[in-house]
Amino acid sequence: MSNRKIEVKEENGVSVVSFVEKKILDEGNIQITGNQLFSLIDDDHRDKLLLDFSNVEYLSSAALGKLIMLDKKVKAAKGALRLAGIRQEILTVFRITKLDKLFKIYDNKAKALEGF
Repeated sequence: MSNRKIEVKEENGVSVVSFVEKKILDEGNIQITGNQLFSLIDDDHRDKLLLDFSNVEYLSSAALGKLIMLDKKVKAAKGALRLAGIRQEILTVFRITKLDKLFKIYDNKAKALEGF
């Protein structure tokens, strides 16, 4: 797929997902990113996902909706989802929306990979 919005690397049986875009804002990008994330579960049957947000500067509320849907898909597949490297401004949004209670959020990728 030439329009990749995510990059996936395997580390110790965990699919580590990095985002290509620094800003995940417009509906088109969010749709493509969401579909590519969902495909990891639905098509590739991966059940351990770590989303590394260290490259992401902005994230829209619509993107948060995709993350919630991804979480449901991962749970339905009896898998695990962790988030890491989220900037403070974005983390504040997670706290306000109480999504920090839904997601397992870690300071960095190394911490998130521990005991996955």
